[in-house]
Amino acid sequence: MACFTGGLVAASAPAGTRRDASAERLNVLLIVADDLNRDLACYGHPVVRSPNLDRLARRGVRFERAYCNYPVCNPSRVSFLSGLRPETTRVLDNQTPTRAFLPDAVMLPELFRRHGYRTLKVGKIFHTGPEFEDPRSWDVDIVEEETAKNPPREQILRPFGARGMILRARDEETWDGFVARKAVELMEQAVREGKPFFVAAGFRRPHAPYIAPEKYFALYDAAKLRPRTGPPEHLANIPPLALTYKLGDPALPMDQAGETIAAYYASISFMDAQVGVLLDALDRNKLWERTVVVFFSDHGYHLGEHGGLWHKMTLFEEATGTPLIVAAPGRRAGASSKRLVELVDVYPTLTELCELPSPVGLAGKSFVPLLDRPERAWKSAVWTVVARARNASAAAGEDDTGWKKRLDPQWLGRTVRTERWRYTEWPDGTAELYDHRNDPFEYVNLAGSSKLSRTIAELKRLLRGVPEGPRR
Repeated sequence: MACFTGGLVAASAPAGTRRDASAERLNVLLIVADDLNRDLACYGHPVVRSPNLDRLARRGVRFERAYCNYPVCNPSRVSFLSGLRPETTRVLDNQTPTRAFLPDAVMLPELFRRHGYRTLKVGKIFHTGPEFEDPRSWDVDIVEEETAKNPPREQILRPFGARGMILRARDEETWDGFVARKAVELMEQAVREGKPFFVAAGFRRPHAPYIAPEKYFALYDAAKLRPRTGPPEHLANIPPLALTYKLGDPALPMDQAGETIAAYYASISFMDAQVGVLLDALDRNKLWERTVVVFFSDHGYHLGEHGGLWHKMTLFEEATGTPLIVAAPGRRAGASSKRLVELVDVYPTLTELCELPSPVGLAGKSFVPLLDRPERAWKSAVWTVVARARNASAAAGEDDTGWKKRLDPQWLGRTVRTERWRYTEWPDGTAELYDHRNDPFEYVNLAGSSKLSRTIAELKRLLRGVPEGPRR
């Protein structure tokens, strides 16, 4: 049996808490998946099995149009944990340390810690590595171990597809299984001590390599799974900088496409089962009436769209969109919202729900009103950026490490998403426009249409009008 200890960092409690009476405070359970798109049953996917996230959605509000602010792990996580946009954090790759330009920023868990919460983290919340972790945010910080990406050799049954790995192991013997169970242990300890908690459980799955016990691979028939590559002719109208591969050389290995997709889906179902461990603990400890539960991914994920895209690092819907489910005491249950929200909004939403003051200058807008009236009018637009290289191919290789020496933080692609349109501009002057009312898969680039000149002008204005401060 594998034994996970985690890198444990304990810190002294900060002075100056908001108040001593903790019984009336809402707890927070923050659950973050890694590289998860919206391929979930509760989002209408016909194949993926995600009974526990479906169960969470029945308890809260499922957001159909939630978006990340940067489609890569480290920049996205620094953004939603600081409540600031990537252009402000200046973290635009997986190499820049979390606080390189943010020495005085109050991160989301740090704010709760300052106000008397017991902040407890297991797994990947900030990006992985000592230069990315943020010890001052946590009372207990159990950092991700190498086994999250490289399980013990004795557990590996066989590879499957491109980067799939079938395990002969029980859930609790895996890293993500440990994350869920350790998070429950810490949460129950805080309950026994009468402390309000902010528990963050960061799962590695379904990030590649797609690792899961054998029973989850058995849920999917690879022979029946095919990538949605789109009509070949649509690729001619996509700017080269929009893609992460050279035309004719798709990033997703097409000879193993079915197996690779099945492995990704198996990782989703495995991660979903670990979410179930957390939800069972809320049931067992009768915590639903005093705990806010938030689930999302750091960004979306490609599985062969647009001729063979794989992983992330694009400004298409599949990479920028993320699932987001929020269950909060006294708010709507079993509801969905089509209003636009973005991950930078999570910080002010949690502070409002828990009646804590937000730091001055947060870029997001609390979406608490949508938890009561999910259909009400809301934001007109959301924004995502991604860096590109000036003098190199856009091809990223099998993962985002191919961008390490090529990204130029001054050369950003920018996209604005409204309820109908997506408009994107690239630093070489090329552009994309997609009408989601008639073209949900973004196959027809309308950026050159003279008939839409007024629409394009308005979207250009929105793209350049990114809000940098608090929006109330």
